[in-house]
Amino acid sequence: MERLLDLALSAILLAGLYATMAYGLGLIYGTLRVVNLAHGGVIMAGAYLGWTLHEGFGVDPYLTIPVVAVAAFGLGVLMYQLLVRRLPRGPAGGPASLLLLFGVWLVLRNIAYLIFTGNDQTIRTAYSSRSLAILGSHVSVNRLVVLGIAVVIAVAMHVLLKHTQLGRAIRAVAQNADSCTLVGIDVNRIYTLTFGIGSALAGVAGVLLATLFSFSPNAGASELLKSFVVVVLGGLGSVFGISVAALIVATAEVFAILILPSYLTTAVGFLLLVLVLILRPGGLFGYRVLS
Repeated sequence: MERLLDLALSAILLAGLYATMAYGLGLIYGTLRVVNLAHGGVIMAGAYLGWTLHEGFGVDPYLTIPVVAVAAFGLGVLMYQLLVRRLPRGPAGGPASLLLLFGVWLVLRNIAYLIFTGNDQTIRTAYSSRSLAILGSHVSVNRLVVLGIAVVIAVAMHVLLKHTQLGRAIRAVAQNADSCTLVGIDVNRIYTLTFGIGSALAGVAGVLLATLFSFSPNAGASELLKSFVVVVLGGLGSVFGISVAALIVATAEVFAILILPSYLTTAVGFLLLVLVLILRPGGLFGYRVLS
C-alpha cells in the first residue's frame, strides 16, 4: 500500500511538469492550427536561460521565471512576425509550417551547442536535496514547487481565456478568424500574442525541467513528443483536457514501472497516443475551441 501511495504522489507531481510543457503547444495549435515544432527548442532555451541567470548572477531559479517568460514571449513574437505570419493559411500551410518550425528548432539547438557545448547541465540550489514528509512519503521540495507553479499556470490560463477581453478575442479568433476580421478584431495581433504566450509557457517549462533533470542542447525532443502526446490525448484545443491528460500519462508511466523495465516506461505514453488515435481520434475530451 505504501508503495502505491508513493507512486500516486509521484504521478501527481510529474503531471504538473507535463501539463506545463503542453499548455503552450495546445494554445498555439488551438488558435493558429499550427503544430509548433520549435516548442522543444524553446523549452531547451528556457532551461539554459534559467541556468545562466542562476549560475552567472546567483538568482534563484524560480525567480528567473518572469525573466525567462518575457524573453521566450519575445522570441515567440519574433518567430511569428518574421516567419509563421508569411505562411499560407489552411491545409497548404501545414507541411510548410512543420518544416519551417523544425528548422527553427535546429537553429536554436545549434546555437546552444556553440555557446554552451554539449555538456549536461543542471540547476542545483541549497534546497535541491531537501524533501517534505507527506502522507508518510518524502517528497522533493523542487517537485512540490513545480506542481504549485503548474497549478498557478492552469488557473492563470483559465482566467485569461474566460475572464479577460484578450482571452475572449483569442477564443473568438480560434473559432472563426474571418468573422473576427469583419467585427474589427485585429487577427494578426491576436495570433502574434498567442504565439508569444505559447512560447512563454514553453520557456517556463524549460526552467522547471532544469530544476528537476539534467539537460543539454539535445533537450527538447522528448519533451516535445511528450507534450504532443498530452495535447492529442486531452483533445486538441482543450486546456482542461491537457491537465487531465497530463495526469493520465504521468500515472500510466509511473505505475508501468510495476510491470515493465524502467527504460520502457516512457513508451507507455506513446502507446496511449496510438490507442486514442485509433479509438477516439478527437482525444478523450474531443476537439475544443480553447475550453
